Amino acid sequence: MDCAEEVATLRRALLPLVGSEERLGFDLINTRLSVALPEGCSQESVVAAIEKTGMRAIPYVPEYSDAAGSRWSTRSVLTVSSALLVAIGFGTHAFVEGGIWQALAGGEGPGVEHGTPLSSKVLYLLGIGAGLALVAPKAWYAVRQLRPDMNLLMMVAVTGAVAIGEWFEAGTVAVLFAVSLELEAWSLGRARRAISALMQLSPPTVLLVAADGTKTEMAPSELVIGSRFLVRPGDRIALDGEVVRGLTEVDQAPITGESVPVPKAVGDEVFAGTINGSGAIEVASTRMADDTALARIVRLVGEAHSRRAPSEKWVDRFARVYTPSVMALAAAVFLIPVLLGSAPGPWIYRALVLLVIACPCALVISTPVSIVAALAGAARNGVLIKGGIFLEAPSRLRAIAFDKTGTLTEGRPRVEEVGGFGDHDEEAVLSRAASLEAHSAHPLAKAIIECAASRGVQTYPISDFSAIHGKGASALVGGRPYWIGSHRLLEERGQETPRVHEQLEAMSRQGRSVVVLGNDEHVCGFIALADGLRQETPAAMADLRAAGIEALVMLTGDNKETALSVAERAGIDQVFAELLPEDKISRIEGLTEQYGHVAMVGDGVNDAPAMARAGIGIAMGAAGSDAAIETADIALMSDDLSRLPWLVHHSRRTMGVIRANIALSLGIKALFVVLTLVGSASLWSAIAADMGASLLVTFNGLRLLRSAEGGK
Repeated sequence: MDCAEEVATLRRALLPLVGSEERLGFDLINTRLSVALPEGCSQESVVAAIEKTGMRAIPYVPEYSDAAGSRWSTRSVLTVSSALLVAIGFGTHAFVEGGIWQALAGGEGPGVEHGTPLSSKVLYLLGIGAGLALVAPKAWYAVRQLRPDMNLLMMVAVTGAVAIGEWFEAGTVAVLFAVSLELEAWSLGRARRAISALMQLSPPTVLLVAADGTKTEMAPSELVIGSRFLVRPGDRIALDGEVVRGLTEVDQAPITGESVPVPKAVGDEVFAGTINGSGAIEVASTRMADDTALARIVRLVGEAHSRRAPSEKWVDRFARVYTPSVMALAAAVFLIPVLLGSAPGPWIYRALVLLVIACPCALVISTPVSIVAALAGAARNGVLIKGGIFLEAPSRLRAIAFDKTGTLTEGRPRVEEVGGFGDHDEEAVLSRAASLEAHSAHPLAKAIIECAASRGVQTYPISDFSAIHGKGASALVGGRPYWIGSHRLLEERGQETPRVHEQLEAMSRQGRSVVVLGNDEHVCGFIALADGLRQETPAAMADLRAAGIEALVMLTGDNKETALSVAERAGIDQVFAELLPEDKISRIEGLTEQYGHVAMVGDGVNDAPAMARAGIGIAMGAAGSDAAIETADIALMSDDLSRLPWLVHHSRRTMGVIRANIALSLGIKALFVVLTLVGSASLWSAIAADMGASLLVTFNGLRLLRSAEGGK
């Protein structure tokens, strides 16, 4: 199963059995058909229905290696055999018996005495049989269903050419049509290999570390969740997991599309298929081999093509009307002149030429090849798109709504300002605060400790530590009592001065969380923390605006002051703060009414209702989140907002390629229809032009596999 025509045939054959198109899933990447069997329908009846179409179904088992992935498929062998037999027949005809040059020069077919010898006829007939062996059963199915398709067009054209003695041209048409189908299978194979190459990024073995420290080489599939394994410098990581020992940097480009290595320390997450840097690390696995982020990417991209894009559906509808119309036109080209008294020979030939050039092969493959290549190219750039329908949507976006926390911001606090009072400088305040917070797991405490470590600030041992529930803590630092806590704790201790109160309130209005440090005598200083803006956020917003997005909107449950502060730094146009989940849905509906095409970008869990209501739901950080992949239409595999403008450009580029392919296919056909009607086209030149169009649209679509940075 490697073309849209086959998918359409299968869908028509199986719909009467299953009753609903939603029960059918077509995975062109992995050549798999999945069927949700209704009550009373068996697997055997599905296989039998498929065999009536001229195709064959093999029940799937994981160990089965599909022939479509092999170097020499049945289609390839038949195509090569057809070409060789017709070539030998041509040689016999031209150089042994003579006469072929006269046939080529005549141009009107039956009016020329070909003198085709019997030996050449046999070779031509064998070549035609090989070239159309896979086409004939499908053509017969089209006749029985009274639904003419390109297979039937080719069978009629070749049979007609043989009937009027055009053996060479009949053989050439059969060979070139077989080659065009082989090219279509090859183009899909390119996309298939691009995705399959991702799975090969995961190494075949892993070094399991036992409890006693011994190391054993095993297959990744043999490890269970929680197993520890060693990753040496330069090795690929075999399974998703968490670093439990060592420091390194990891090249995550195959999974997340990030262009620079990411530092990894104890507690950080790593993904299968990524490349370890200069440090040896020990990792505890968090997912089985068949459930890693890498495996899920491959699986979801394979399934994505079953969710067809609007342009694919349009081509299908067009082909359903186009093909019978062309057959009617060909019949008219023959019958009308004959009824008016013309000799039938030349008009039979022209009608056959018209059938050949009108074959919708290039038109039918113009969109699926582009869609599959674009989906694969996006996956390789760290953007997982769950279907062709969602690939086209970003090209039409006029407004994008963003959640704040974890989307525009990092989703974790960081120290933004340290201030000292009296004779306490910044280093002294940070040093004592980090010493006090060493026993706390609170996110603010972790941020203070990380800040002290990054600045190289010395910390001191503490004693008599006491937590003040919900407010702070106290302890002896260097033998002297200190306390640390919230603005509320400061007020309760009665140590706040009007100047300190005004300063802390101002920072709170800016959306900052304030931690105060003091001793029994006075307030020593403060530390202001905030959820930091992602580094790439301002540039991403500017790029989206340059790409023509009219409205960049923030939807957040946070307070208005904090939201406005983040929006100003990020470059957001509109802010809606203090929203409940249902309020976000209402805002999305309002934006949709105003702008038409709207996307919602969030973390994939708490923003799921708003993402579902928007035209497109885009999730952040899907490499580490099952929920993100499940809820979103599009998932950014790393927390990188710069992928959004890339996505918009990639979508527009894809649509441009699809439109160009459709225009090229129809344009070439229109030209040859005119040439046919005036008697200036032959069968072999018509099929050569059609194959040329197929080649052009195929290679044009495959360019999307190598989508450049920026998508331009």
